[in-house]
Amino acid sequence: MPILKSFNLPESPEALTFDSPKPVFLLFIASKDPATGESWCPDVRASLPHIEAAFSADDAPTVAIVEVGQRPEWRERTNVFRTKWNVNNVPTLARFEQVNGKVTEKGRMTEDGIMNPATLKAFMA
Repeated sequence: MPILKSFNLPESPEALTFDSPKPVFLLFIASKDPATGESWCPDVRASLPHIEAAFSADDAPTVAIVEVGQRPEWRERTNVFRTKWNVNNVPTLARFEQVNGKVTEKGRMTEDGIMNPATLKAFMA
């Protein structure tokens, strides 16, 4: 069930490692607005309750939350999450699995899939 709100993201997906036999998920979200304490992105704010509900079960896989920055830095085409992680929408939920000893991305979804409980549950399975 772990929802990791503090995660040391490596420089690129190729450097991602983990020891879990279960899939590990990365949730890329817009950073919190310092004035409100909430994400500046309305899609992220709408999606977070679905993520928390889905990943709160005792047998749920791990999801690590990764903040992509404030709106101005997120919009930059040189943003590291766009260039190294190929994230072009927030929220984006990416699934990683161990395949032959190597961590491999096995899929991703954005807010439409995240906010559909059946789709999210199938993606997590």
